[in-house]
Amino acid sequence: MSFQDKTLTCRDCGQQFTFTAGEQEFYASKGLANEPGRCPDCRAIRRGTRASGAPTGTRQMYDVVCSNCGQPTQVPFQPTSGRPVYCSDCFSRQPGRSYR
Repeated sequence: MSFQDKTLTCRDCGQQFTFTAGEQEFYASKGLANEPGRCPDCRAIRRGTRASGAPTGTRQMYDVVCSNCGQPTQVPFQPTSGRPVYCSDCFSRQPGRSYR
C-alpha cells in the first residue's frame, strides 16, 4: 500500500500539521484506522496531563510525616486517616512493594 503525506487540522489548537506517509504506515502496521485528531504538540501536552490529571511537573504534593521513621516527606496523594503513609525509603523497604 502506498501512502502520501496529508495535511490535517488539529482539533485542539486549529493549526494544520502533516500526517506523514511514514506515520500513516506506522498507524496501519498497528491496526489503527483513525487519523490523529491532534498535532504532535497537542498530543504531547495531552499525554502529560492524562497520566496525573495535571500538566507534567505541576502535580499537587501533600506534606506528611512518615508512619515508619517519623521524618517529614511529601506524597502525590491526599492521605486517608487511619492508613499509614511512608517516605520513599521506608516504602521501598516494605515487603512485596517496589517504589523504584
